[in-house]
Amino acid sequence: MEQCANWIAIMKTNTKITPQRTEGYAELGDYAAIGEGRSVALIAPDGAIDWWCAPNLDSAPLFDRILDAGNGGFFQLEPVGAYHIQRRYRENSNVLETRFITEQGEALLTESLNSTLAGRLPWSELARRVEGIHGEVNFCLTLRIGTVAETISPWLQKTPMGNVYHIGPLLAMLHTSPEVVFSQYSDEGVRGRFHTRPGSRTLIALLATENEPLAIPPLDKIDQRIETSHHAWRDWVDNLGYCGVHRDHVLRSALALKFLWYSPSGALAAAATTSLPEGFGGKKNYDYRYAWVRDACLIIKSFVYLGALEDCKAAFSWLSSTIIRHGPEMQTCYTLTGENVPDERYLPLHGYRGSQPVRVGNNAHDQRQLSMYGDMLATAALFVNAGHIIDIATSRLLIELANQCADRWRCLDAGIWELPEQQHYTHSKMACWLALDRAVALAHDGHIEPTWQERWQRERDRISDWVENHCWSDARYRLAHHDARAIFSSKGIPDFKTP
Repeated sequence: MEQCANWIAIMKTNTKITPQRTEGYAELGDYAAIGEGRSVALIAPDGAIDWWCAPNLDSAPLFDRILDAGNGGFFQLEPVGAYHIQRRYRENSNVLETRFITEQGEALLTESLNSTLAGRLPWSELARRVEGIHGEVNFCLTLRIGTVAETISPWLQKTPMGNVYHIGPLLAMLHTSPEVVFSQYSDEGVRGRFHTRPGSRTLIALLATENEPLAIPPLDKIDQRIETSHHAWRDWVDNLGYCGVHRDHVLRSALALKFLWYSPSGALAAAATTSLPEGFGGKKNYDYRYAWVRDACLIIKSFVYLGALEDCKAAFSWLSSTIIRHGPEMQTCYTLTGENVPDERYLPLHGYRGSQPVRVGNNAHDQRQLSMYGDMLATAALFVNAGHIIDIATSRLLIELANQCADRWRCLDAGIWELPEQQHYTHSKMACWLALDRAVALAHDGHIEPTWQERWQRERDRISDWVENHCWSDARYRLAHHDARAIFSSKGIPDFKTP
């Protein structure tokens, strides 16, 4: 009864009646994610995995229907006929559970990108377990292989171990329980059916590897690894040090941020997707599957506050060493393996609900963004204030960045939102003030050499004066205040006094 009540409490806002699509697209806010520290899959409420780049976050997508409903690849498990769903993540875990409820019965789908307690697997293992709860539920399985924007022609190879798909350098195999009956196998994909009954347990796994042999583990081992992955997620959460307010929400946010940690290198991606629009039909739809200095620092700071020491250390070390390797200038972003981000190119895809263009690469990689100085110096200060030590190479990097900041804070830049027109941005100047203030503090406390400390302090104070003189307008304040009062009045909100 307690478990049932927990489901009801969690699912009140997540119950949907036969999930619908608009022009073939699910709502962006309805996707759930699963991941294993190397890649992330997005799952729609109708049981379709519409996005998965395998084996890595920044690989070409195996499933890309989120960017092209008509031609994109996907992998769907869906009840036949009308149904509604209830979804949740397991407590303190990124293992996803979906209940499919029909007039004839109820089934539970548990999904995981599997790992082990010792770390990620040397292959990609997307596991989907379907259990019968009561009655019977008939499921339809549909796998449509992506073509990487029609640049690759997938083909099917029949082997003694089963049917294997070749998608360019990627090998992929659907590994299922024997009760799954396939009606169609082709180069483009496969269709099948199965049904659940009380106590039944069907496993459907997609295995993938790139430019190397494909291991085919026993189904029971894959099934066990769903639980192993769950325990690994819970162990990570159990070792976090956060005990403040709204703890459940903070831990769930931490689990979401953990999706962006690329374990092979320690890099932190800004997002797991490309070309999803800020607004339908707009052009602000970029490829964010790279490690931005700004975003990485924000996540590292979160990990420090959470007590996720291993993650913040790995990420900060990777970021510092990558900047040193490509220095002396910081780039806005780097690939997850620490290389230069390629210039944008456009793919011939429909785009999410027609939003164009669909991009690979990012032209912001060589922008001047002065706020990065504040990001790096403030992150370093937070790291040492949490009781850790800066090595000599990183110390020299921080000194170099502080000197660059002192020299360049007066420059025009692209700002935090990477706008194409360079100008003076208040946020950029304040971030430079923060960078030099933290450099002064790090030098004063003996974490970096104090040779330039006096100069940093003078430039910090000059930035403060500049902001006071150039970044405030009484006229604009009065106008904004007037507009706010008009908005509040139109909504029937009581008047407020000017401070």
